[in-house]
Amino acid sequence: MPLVRIPTPLRPHAGGSDRCESAGTTVGEVLNSLGATHPGLKDRLFDGDELRRFVNVYVNNEDIRYLDDLATPVAEKDEVSIIPAVAGG
Repeated sequence: MPLVRIPTPLRPHAGGSDRCESAGTTVGEVLNSLGATHPGLKDRLFDGDELRRFVNVYVNNEDIRYLDDLATPVAEKDEVSIIPAVAGG
């Protein structure tokens, strides 16, 4: 199963884990499966069926916005990283 890296601010909603395995063949399936296991994550990642604007997702260090977004395929050994946007001045 693909490995999902959980950023520090979201770890309390993932049982404190910094990484989780999650089933799926696309990024959307992997994140939905993760949200089913850890319901608190789903609300923080998604706004309806779309990723929230401030949530960036990478598959093997490639930004899914430049691939196929949530339809980006993932393989069994892939690594999916959730990176919250950082703002400041």
